[in-house]
Amino acid sequence: MNQTLLTLGGYPLTAGEVIIGATGALLLILLMLAVFVARTNRDRRFEAAEAAERAREMDDKVAELNRIQAEMTGRLQTIAEIFGSRQQDFARFVAERLDGLQHRVGQGLEVSSRTTGEHIARLNERLAVIDAAQKNLTDLTGEVVGLKDILANKQARGAYGQGRMETIVRDGLPAGHYAFQATLRNGRRPDCLIHLPGDHPLVIDAKFPLESFLAFRGATSDETRRAAAARVKADVSAHVKDIAEKYLVPGETQDLALLFVPSEAVYADLQEYFEDIVARAHRARVIIVSPSLLALAIQVMQSLVRDARMREEAETIQLEVRRILEDVGRLRDRVEKLDTHFRQAQEDVAQIRTSTDKIVKRGERIEALDFDEASPSRDIRAAE
Repeated sequence: MNQTLLTLGGYPLTAGEVIIGATGALLLILLMLAVFVARTNRDRRFEAAEAAERAREMDDKVAELNRIQAEMTGRLQTIAEIFGSRQQDFARFVAERLDGLQHRVGQGLEVSSRTTGEHIARLNERLAVIDAAQKNLTDLTGEVVGLKDILANKQARGAYGQGRMETIVRDGLPAGHYAFQATLRNGRRPDCLIHLPGDHPLVIDAKFPLESFLAFRGATSDETRRAAAARVKADVSAHVKDIAEKYLVPGETQDLALLFVPSEAVYADLQEYFEDIVARAHRARVIIVSPSLLALAIQVMQSLVRDARMREEAETIQLEVRRILEDVGRLRDRVEKLDTHFRQAQEDVAQIRTSTDKIVKRGERIEALDFDEASPSRDIRAAE
């Protein structure tokens, strides 16, 4: 046993030591195996516990899933029941809405049909009005043709201008302030005399020469137009000269006269193409007027007539105003007297109320037997 078997690092080892070392190593290996087996068993037990825990958790989860599934099944059944009832309600609501919509549509169709009937009736009325207007246009066309014929006839045209001028004068002035076809001292008879207040009458002539104007407006070439323009100037100038010589009578008429043109279109052409004739007429104290200008002049004359009447009636108006002032003065005196009576009545009422209050107080004192030691005469004086 003590025999050396080997040398390790210069240290001799005996058999006993080798056996002891081998035994220790074996024990150490066995110990390590035991520790490894123990650890392996522990790990297996831990894994088994974990597997059991996972299985238990899985069972719990499965149970929870079963519970949730049962709840979902119940909820789905409830939802199905609710949906079924809601579906019935929705169907009933849709049916009611459809019935209401059908009723409203029926009413709308009825109203639309009634409105359409009214519109058709109105349309028929308007068509009747249009037919009447068309008939009036036809009649107006005939009247225009007749007016053209009138303007083509010199005598008829003069009567037309005279009638239109008379209409404007009659509409604007009161009777007695104008005269038609009056005779002057020189034997001439103007178409109209306007009697101005406090002054000489104003002459209006309505015989404007239109033949040359019609030729001027109907000219188709420059040569005929120039010839017609020369004729217009000659005719209008001659007529203006006749008016100035015949109707401007010093001391009897105004120092200017009016030449009436019965057409606004002719007056516009005259102002646009024949300004020299208009200026020459103004220098001759003859004013060329259209229907609108004559109406404006008549309105001015109407204002002059009204002012003259106001001046004539001024004394009467002043007398009436004076009488009104006297009446107002008498009314003021009577009101003052009435006010005095009212004030006196108020004072009397106040005294009566004072006496009444004293009587009431004395009655209350008598009722309460509240007499003082004052003498009756002093009470009477105090009451007064």
